[in-house]
Amino acid sequence: MNKGYMLRGAQPRRTALTLALAMGLGFTGVAFGQATTGSIFGTAPAAAGETVMVQSTNGTTREVAVDADGRFVVNGLPVGRYTVTLRKDGEVLATQDNVGIAVGGGTSVSFSTANAENAQNLGAVQVVASALPAIDVTSVNSSTIITAADLQKLPVGRSAESIALLAPGAVKGSGFFGNAVSFGGAGVTENAYYVNGYNTGEPYRNTGGFSLPYGSIDQQQTFTGGYDAKYGRSDGGVINQIGKRGTNEWHFGGQIAWAPRFLAEGGKNVYYPTFGELPAGYAVENPELEGTLYRYKQKNKSWETIYSAYVGGPLIKDKLYLFVSAETNKTKGRNIQSIGGNDVYYSNHETHFYGKLDWNIDENNVFELTGLKSEESTGSGAAYDFDYDTLTSGPFSYVNDVNKDEAQFLIGKYTSYIGDNATLSVTYGKGDFKNPVVYGNKSELPAISGSANQNPAYGGPFVTNDQSGFYVYSPDAANHTDGLRVDFDYRLGDHDLSVGIDNMQYTAKNQGQTMSGPGYAWIYSHAANPSRNISTTLNVGAPGGEGYYVARYIFSVQTSMTMDQKAYYLQDVWNVTDNLQLNIGVRNDHFTNYNDLGIAFVDEKNQWEPRLGASWDVNGDSSFKVYGNAGRYYLALPNNVAERAANRSTFTRQYYTYGGMDSNGIPLNLTPVPSADGNPAGPGPVSSNFETGDPKDARQVSALDLKAQYQDEYILGFDKTLGADWVYGAKVTYRELKTAIDDECDPFGSLVPKLESMGLNPDDYYGALVNPYCRLFNPGGTNTFALKSDVDGTYTNVTMTGADWGYDYKAKRTYKGVNLYLEHPFDGKWQGRIDYTWSKNEGNTEGQVRSDFGQGDVSKTENWDSWQLMQYGNGYLSNDRRHQIRIRGAYQFTPEWLVSGVLLAQSGTPKECLGFYGPNEEDPTGYGSDYHFCFGQPSRLGDTGFTPWTKKLNLSVRYTPSFADGKLALQLEVYNVLNEQKPLQLDPRSESRSSVFTVSNTYGQGLYFDPPRYMRLSVSYDF
Repeated sequence: MNKGYMLRGAQPRRTALTLALAMGLGFTGVAFGQATTGSIFGTAPAAAGETVMVQSTNGTTREVAVDADGRFVVNGLPVGRYTVTLRKDGEVLATQDNVGIAVGGGTSVSFSTANAENAQNLGAVQVVASALPAIDVTSVNSSTIITAADLQKLPVGRSAESIALLAPGAVKGSGFFGNAVSFGGAGVTENAYYVNGYNTGEPYRNTGGFSLPYGSIDQQQTFTGGYDAKYGRSDGGVINQIGKRGTNEWHFGGQIAWAPRFLAEGGKNVYYPTFGELPAGYAVENPELEGTLYRYKQKNKSWETIYSAYVGGPLIKDKLYLFVSAETNKTKGRNIQSIGGNDVYYSNHETHFYGKLDWNIDENNVFELTGLKSEESTGSGAAYDFDYDTLTSGPFSYVNDVNKDEAQFLIGKYTSYIGDNATLSVTYGKGDFKNPVVYGNKSELPAISGSANQNPAYGGPFVTNDQSGFYVYSPDAANHTDGLRVDFDYRLGDHDLSVGIDNMQYTAKNQGQTMSGPGYAWIYSHAANPSRNISTTLNVGAPGGEGYYVARYIFSVQTSMTMDQKAYYLQDVWNVTDNLQLNIGVRNDHFTNYNDLGIAFVDEKNQWEPRLGASWDVNGDSSFKVYGNAGRYYLALPNNVAERAANRSTFTRQYYTYGGMDSNGIPLNLTPVPSADGNPAGPGPVSSNFETGDPKDARQVSALDLKAQYQDEYILGFDKTLGADWVYGAKVTYRELKTAIDDECDPFGSLVPKLESMGLNPDDYYGALVNPYCRLFNPGGTNTFALKSDVDGTYTNVTMTGADWGYDYKAKRTYKGVNLYLEHPFDGKWQGRIDYTWSKNEGNTEGQVRSDFGQGDVSKTENWDSWQLMQYGNGYLSNDRRHQIRIRGAYQFTPEWLVSGVLLAQSGTPKECLGFYGPNEEDPTGYGSDYHFCFGQPSRLGDTGFTPWTKKLNLSVRYTPSFADGKLALQLEVYNVLNEQKPLQLDPRSESRSSVFTVSNTYGQGLYFDPPRYMRLSVSYDF
């Protein structure tokens, strides 16, 4: 049985006959990641005229010759179940039925020991069994495969991410990033999603992805490492889903699932922390809040209803097949926000559609067409005032904003079997995405800020209007993807050779924010000294008078961009001996990011990724496998990196004094504040970093020799049968980040001294120093930057070492993991698996994002902006979970009753304490309390301990009454049975961002928690 693969039917115990048939097994199957197919391989008596035919219920029929050594292999088979027949000169000698194929894996089928003498004796043998072996000896990767049968039994959340968390080494990412998952210590944006062979990752930031309707999943393969050269662009994990397909029999069915409010628990209330005695000189921001109620959650509940249906069968028997499914999910709930917030009632609605056509053009050519559509609407509803003194709701406050996400994919795949030894496949797909926000507030008035500083002579303070937000997203925000991959496989003796291309293009339109209302806001201020310049640096003079002034504020980063990802690969699966297989491959990736003018600002070429895997079938009968894998994996930058860093952006203020104010808080009778140099007309709009809407210079926004992020990975493990019914194993994983990408934002502290050391005048490069203010680079490494002279427009190349930036170290991230498991495959009565994972994730760089305070600006985090921010930044990383225990199983008490459960117990995440810089509470780079100091002392992530262990237990009971012939099923699932709601993440900032020696009232308070217990009832019918 494949690791993680559960059989639908009973698995017979090995008999003397089946053991005899398994002896002498060799293997030549091909297994690869993100695939949509698998293989069947094995041995038969070596005799002239022998062939092996495989047939499935979806019309797939292939027949190949048995070679001179008695071996055969059939590659490129769609997942499913097959009948495998040994024939000699057209006469059937033996048959094995119900042979299951796992995606990307190989299934061994043996008809005899490989000698010609036994060929005649097989004439009377008919083997009818489940022929999926306990161990797939052709696979060198690390993956967990969950089938539709598993999902029917186990109480697992209805998402690809919930299924992925069954895989060892997978942990839930920060709540700031929704349901995103971290694999093997990598950041949550470093994963890949596939449906039927096409990349369906979220196209703008690559945070999460799009998946199949839950009931349409045939298999989900979750990779945690070790995939071969055919695939890349992930140094975390891969979620690969294969959808169901039609067969030669018509089937239809549906399900109704209901999670009622009265069977759900409310949240546990959250209280402000109590600090006790603090170090000398420190005081709590508001001592009266300590220990008091921060958030009333016990009435925060939601309820959910899910309807799903499917139909599948032959449009033309043995020729053309159809499978169509749809699912709609409606959730309603209540969310009482923290003190000072509102009582929000919301409604979420999701609709998912999946359709697949399979056309067997002839016995050697197949065409598949997949359609996938998803529509999600989140947040619809209204908010009301909430009184925390009486814990009651008040009058209507506002209409909620509604976030919409729409995605649709069209994927075509053509496969041609060219003789017995060659296969050509071509996959082309495209995806269209829309992500508009429908705003509840339709006001066209400008937002008002700083109303406390309004001049009382004109009706102030606190004169505002009904504009509730500063920023909006475009209603036309959209993304588009195109992908083409071509794979050619050729079997030459003991070698299975592959070559191919893998290309993707991403287009983003109207992404990012702009201003609400008329496109600007008003910010009121009052100068204590009216004769002092507002900003000498920006040439803004003094307001004069009584010191009252206002700024017309514009911030807009709404923009478009594109990205190309191209790759080619070569691979050889070499059967060195009957028992030893080597997977040798190399991949070359090319990543190019373009700005809003279509000019490349990142162009990373010739990224060679060697991959080497080995599998040793120790006993030659698939009962004991030792395997290893070593590989390099490169990661591209998603389109989001261009936003503000490389594209046009506006961040300006224009200063005025005013002589009046209307009832909406809009200033009247404006007079420009004079320039600091005496011009009475003023300087006009000013920007501290030259973001005035002008195009950015693509040569200056990133290092000229920027290297892509990449990681090296090493895996060594074994799988072994224990008697006839058990499999156990162990695996060791080591991952090391070799190069990262982030941005530096310290031009005056580092670039200016470098220019001076080169004998150049920094004043001649002022424009280049401030626009772009931040540049993409390889942290801690040596990079060369182009700086444009303000004098003559020429470029000067400036080479900066890590020491020039103030670093004596590079970006570092390591992951060390050991996994032990014991598994009992389903034998018609019960199944079970237990995993224990020990791991350590440490370094100074989490990856492309930062989890501790939810910074999702991909490769533009606060990390590496200055050396002061990175000092003492080395430690345990946010996705570190030292101990993980996973248990899943199902027990069939009677043919009608089945109980099952899933347990995930994990040690906590490292705590963090951030504050102002050093014992004197300084802020050398303007980042407030975001330095790695805690009450004046150095503080690494994990120095203050870890969050508590969490234990999440889900249980299920399923009743399939015999009177309905197994077609009707009633099920009760209970999630988080223990109702643990322990904190998963804490507020890391020990101090207010603007007040030194002042302890934040929310420091150490829980930000995200395990969800409360709830129950789901469902009824399904399958005909």
